[in-house]
Amino acid sequence: MTRLAATLALALGLAAVASCEHVTGPVAGNVTVTLVTPNNGSDGAILFTLTGPAAVTSVSPGTGLRVFQQGLGSTTHFAVTGPLASGAILTIGVPDVRQVTQYVVTIDEVAGQDYGLRPLAGYGLTVSR
Repeated sequence: MTRLAATLALALGLAAVASCEHVTGPVAGNVTVTLVTPNNGSDGAILFTLTGPAAVTSVSPGTGLRVFQQGLGSTTHFAVTGPLASGAILTIGVPDVRQVTQYVVTIDEVAGQDYGLRPLAGYGLTVSR
């Protein structure tokens, strides 16, 4: 009975290993650009640059926001307008979500709803899954 149990355990283990899918290629999907602002709800526009290992495949702004995009390669410039608050402002399609840590965002300018430029202290952008 012990030998039978060991054989059965080995067979089940091999079946489990054989049925596992090992993804070796890119895993396309979405990442999120999240804003931190010291002026929650009173900013009207942000201009930023996204640099990464590959070009973005799609762009979708957060609720109530508009997005404008320039660039087709691994560096893309974005302008997001509307009442900006801390939180997700953009969803971006990328060829491989496992490379999310290689995407870097740099804030270029922020404007208030009165169109006046703001100092960049206290602002931050992150890219995450």
